[in-house]
Amino acid sequence: MKFLKLLLVLVASLPLSWSAQLFGQTQNLKGQVIDKAVRYELIGARVQIALVNEVNPQPLGTITDADGRFRFPNLPVGKYHVMVTYVGYKDAVATNVVLDAGKETDLIIEMEEAVMQQKEVVITAKQAKQKPLNDLSLVSTRAFSVEETRRFAAAVNDPARMVTSYAGVVAADDGNNHIVIRGNAPNGLLWRMEGVDIPNPNHFSSAGTSGGGISILSAQLLGNSDFSTGAFAAEYGNALSGVFDLKLRKGNMDKREFTFQAGVLGLDAAAEGPLKGGNGSYLVNYRYSTLSLLGKLGVPLGDAVTNFQDLSFNVWKSAGKAGSFSLFGFGGLSKQTLEGDPDSSTWIENPQLKYPFVFQTNTGVVGLTHSKIWGSNTHLKTALVLSGVDNVQEGNQYTVPDGKLRLDFDAGNLQTKATLSSVLSHKFNARHYLRSGVYINQLYFRLRQREFDVETEQMQEYLRQDGNSQTVQAFTQWQYKPTDRLTFNLGIHSLAMLLNQKVSVEPRAALQYAPTVQHKFTLGYGLHSQVMPLGMYFLKDQQGKLVNESLDLSKAHHMVAAYDYYPGKNLHFKAEGYYQHLFNVPVDQGIASSFSVLNVFGGLEFHALDNSGKGRNYGLEFTGEQFLTRGFYWLASVSLFRSEYQGSDRIWRNGRFDSKYATSFTAGKEWAWNRRGKNRAFGLNIKTIGVGGQKETPINLEASKERGEAVYYDERAFSEQLPDYFRVDLGLRLKRNYKNLTTTLSVDLQNVTNRQNIGGRYFNPDTKKVETWHQAPLLPILAYRVEF
Repeated sequence: MKFLKLLLVLVASLPLSWSAQLFGQTQNLKGQVIDKAVRYELIGARVQIALVNEVNPQPLGTITDADGRFRFPNLPVGKYHVMVTYVGYKDAVATNVVLDAGKETDLIIEMEEAVMQQKEVVITAKQAKQKPLNDLSLVSTRAFSVEETRRFAAAVNDPARMVTSYAGVVAADDGNNHIVIRGNAPNGLLWRMEGVDIPNPNHFSSAGTSGGGISILSAQLLGNSDFSTGAFAAEYGNALSGVFDLKLRKGNMDKREFTFQAGVLGLDAAAEGPLKGGNGSYLVNYRYSTLSLLGKLGVPLGDAVTNFQDLSFNVWKSAGKAGSFSLFGFGGLSKQTLEGDPDSSTWIENPQLKYPFVFQTNTGVVGLTHSKIWGSNTHLKTALVLSGVDNVQEGNQYTVPDGKLRLDFDAGNLQTKATLSSVLSHKFNARHYLRSGVYINQLYFRLRQREFDVETEQMQEYLRQDGNSQTVQAFTQWQYKPTDRLTFNLGIHSLAMLLNQKVSVEPRAALQYAPTVQHKFTLGYGLHSQVMPLGMYFLKDQQGKLVNESLDLSKAHHMVAAYDYYPGKNLHFKAEGYYQHLFNVPVDQGIASSFSVLNVFGGLEFHALDNSGKGRNYGLEFTGEQFLTRGFYWLASVSLFRSEYQGSDRIWRNGRFDSKYATSFTAGKEWAWNRRGKNRAFGLNIKTIGVGGQKETPINLEASKERGEAVYYDERAFSEQLPDYFRVDLGLRLKRNYKNLTTTLSVDLQNVTNRQNIGGRYFNPDTKKVETWHQAPLLPILAYRVEF
C-alpha cells in the first residue's frame, strides 16, 4: 500500500506531457499550410508548436511536405500554440489549438504573402486572432470558430445565437435565432456556404425569413467562418444587414473517427474518415430531436408536439492535376402540431387549445464544387448547387358556441433553386490581387396563401402563383497593397432580377492603414441591394391584377469608420462608427400610412407597395476582448444606435428595432487538472445581455373589440417602447480525456435568473383585453458528447 501511494505521488508530480504519455492520453496534431489568396500548398514551411502553460516548454518543429502538410504524432493532449514561417510570407500563428484524445486535430494554416520583409509584420500576425478569413473583407467583419459556438454560454452550437455577443447584434426574440444587425430587420441577413448563397438554414423557418427555432447546421461540419455586419466585400450581394460566410471542414483523411451526443435537444451521430482509394475524406452528421424532453423537465413549452431532424455531409476528393471535388449538403425536417380541444371549458386555463395548428418546414441543399489551381497565382472554383424550401402552415379556430373547427389561415410556399457559380482568383504579385465571379440562379416556385376575413366571414386568397424566374449576380474586386501597412480595396457588384428586369450596380471600397503594430484605421463604403421575398411580388387586387410586379430592389448605402487598438499580446479594443442610408424601400402604395418593410419581423406582408420609402441607421460600437489566455477569456461590447424610417406618409419615425442601446459581456474560465492519470478540464462560462426594448404600435382597444381582432393606431406607429431587456446565461462544461476517447458533459442555462422579460402586447379576442406575453423563462440545455 505504501508503494502504491508513493507511485501515485510520483505520477502526480510529473510534468503534464510525461503524465499524459504515461497513461496513453496522446493524439496527433496535423494540418496543411496554404497560400491565403490562391490556396496552393506551401512546400517547406517551418512549423513549430509548444504546449500552452507548460513550465519551460520545449518547442517541437517540422517542415511541410510536397502537399504542404505537416504532422506531429503522439502529442500529450492539451492546448498548443502553432507558429508557421515561410520565406516571403508573413508569419502565421494559431493559438490555443485544442488537442483531445478522442479526435485528431487537423488545421488549415493560411499564409499571406508579405510586400516587404519587416519584423513588426510578424507581431501583427500574432495579434490578429479575429481577422476575417476573407482577406477582401476589411471592415465590420470578424472570423469565428466552432469552438466559440460551443464555449459561449447558451450558444448551443448555433452561429446566430453566438454572434449576439458581438457589437451591433441583438436577438429579435428568445424563441428563435432571428438577429437584428445595426437596427435592420432580421430578413436582411444573407447565408452562404462554400462560397454560394443558400436558403435559410434553420428549422421552423417561415417564408421570407432568415432565422428559425434552431439551426439545421451541425457544428461537426463547420470550420472557422466569417460574419459581416456592414459595407460587405464585393462578392456578397442580395443582403442589407449582414452576411454569414460559412466554411465546411474536411473529414479525417487518415483514420475513421466518431462522435455521439445525447441531450434535451436530441440525439446526434457523426462519422468521418478516409475514402476508399485514398486522397479523399467523408464527414456526415445526423440528428433527431423532440423538444418534448424539455417539457418533461418542467420547461413550459405549451401543448404542441415539436419534432425535427437533420442530416449534413461533406465529401472531398483530390483529382490530382485536375484539381479537387467536393460534394456537400444538408437537409432538415421540422414539424410542430397542436390538436386543440373543442371543449370551451379547457380554454380558460389554456387558451392555446382553442387554436389548433400545423407548422412544417422542410429545407434541403446539395452542392458539387470543383477547385483548380494553375501555377502559383490562379485559382478557379466552380459550383453547382440545388436547394429547396417547403413551408406549410395551417391555423384553425374552434368557434363559439357550436365548437366547430374553422380554418383561419392556410399557406404553402415551395421554392427550389439551381445555382451555377464560378469565381476566379488571381494574384499578380504580393501587391496586386484580383477576384471576380458570377452567380446564375434559376428559381422555381409554387406559392399559396389564404386568410379568414372577419368582415366577409370567408377565406380571402392573397397569393396563388406558379412559375419560374432568374437572378444573376456578378462581381469583381481588386486589392492593392503598396506596403504591408496600407491596403486598398476597390470593387463592384451587380444584381439583376429578371422577373421584372430590375438591376442594381453597386460600388464597394475600403481602405486600411496600420501605422504601427498596435494601431489600425479602416474606412469602408458599399452600396447594397436586396430582392423582396418572392410572394410579395405576386399580390393580386380584386380584379386579379398583379400590383407589386414592378417593385424595385431595396437599397442601402453603408459607410463605416473603425479604429483597432492592440495594447498587449492578447488584448484587443475596437471603436466603430457607421451610417446606413436606406432607399427604394417598399411602403404602402397610393395611401398615406406608416407601413414599411423595414419593420417586418419575418414572413410575407400583403400590401400594394411602391419604392418611395426611406430609412436610416447610425451608431457607435465599442468592443473590448481578451483572447483565451491561461484558460480565461472575455468579450464586452456596447452599441449606441438609432434606427428610423419613413413610410408613405413621409413622416420620420422610430423603427421597430430602434432599441437605442445594446450591451453584452461574455466571459469564461477553464481549469485543467491531471491527477492519477485523469486528464480533465472544467469550464465555467457566463453571458449577460442588456438591450433597450423594441418599439411597438399601440392597440386601439375599442376598435379591436368591435372588429374581433387587433386594430392599431397607425398614426402612432412604433411610438411606445417595451421595457428594457436583461438576461444572464450560464454554461458549465466538464471534459475528460481517456485513451483514444474524449467525453464532454455540458449544461447551459439560458435566462438563469428566470427574469420575465416582456416580449410584446396583443389583443385577446376571448377576454377582449390587451395582454402581455413574455420571453423565454429559464431554459436548461443538457448534453453529453463522446468522441473516439
